[in-house]
Amino acid sequence: MAAYKAQMTKKPDTVRARAPRASKRVTPARKRLKRTAPRIAGASEGTPYHHGALRDALLEAAERVLERDGLSGLTLRAVAREAGVSHAAPTHHFRDLTGLVSELAAIGFRQFNAAMAVADTVGTSPIEKALARAKAYVAYARVHPGMYGLMFRTERLDMTRPSLHEAASASFAGLAGTVGASRHEQISEQALSLQQAAAIVRAWSLVHGFTMLLLDGRLSDVLRRLPEGTDAETLLDAMLKSTVGRPAGP
Repeated sequence: MAAYKAQMTKKPDTVRARAPRASKRVTPARKRLKRTAPRIAGASEGTPYHHGALRDALLEAAERVLERDGLSGLTLRAVAREAGVSHAAPTHHFRDLTGLVSELAAIGFRQFNAAMAVADTVGTSPIEKALARAKAYVAYARVHPGMYGLMFRTERLDMTRPSLHEAASASFAGLAGTVGASRHEQISEQALSLQQAAAIVRAWSLVHGFTMLLLDGRLSDVLRRLPEGTDAETLLDAMLKSTVGRPAGP
């Protein structure tokens, strides 16, 4: 009877001793849930993107890869590594490489259009504005050679994507408007006369051709033959001034 009473008196002590240990095991599990809940699919353990920011992060990563490694180095896996996310993330947001580079080219055209808009604030006469736009055109390509090259790689792009179509169309409209101002006429880019088209293509070919020769290093031989201190900007300025005064027409 005495042994039975002794056992009964020990049980409350045992229960009281175990209770604190049970509560300690619950708390860490709750903390782990709070840390992992905000992550979204596609983000790596060290890169917790939120609220749709992953798409923008992938495009930013793609631009870095493009400018650093060129178009040949721009792959879905390379972009995923650059952004620090799973390999499936670019496919989820852009479906394939064409989708990714098309959205990236749209960004390039928007950047380019913004540079042209700034150039339009320079000078007051149509000729001054045309010169400013041409110089801004070349300057953008020199700062963003990879992006500029991508914008004109039609075989790699899906021009039917709304974002790219809109940005590229805005770029052409800006060029048509500048040429129209120099010709003292309104040009509708949707319906061009032969003379208007010839003037637009002539202006575009002049600046685009110079830009491509410059980016490819093909003007180095010409520049070394010029007086010391003559650089590409000086050559561009002289070339533009020798052509902008020509009469309007084909």
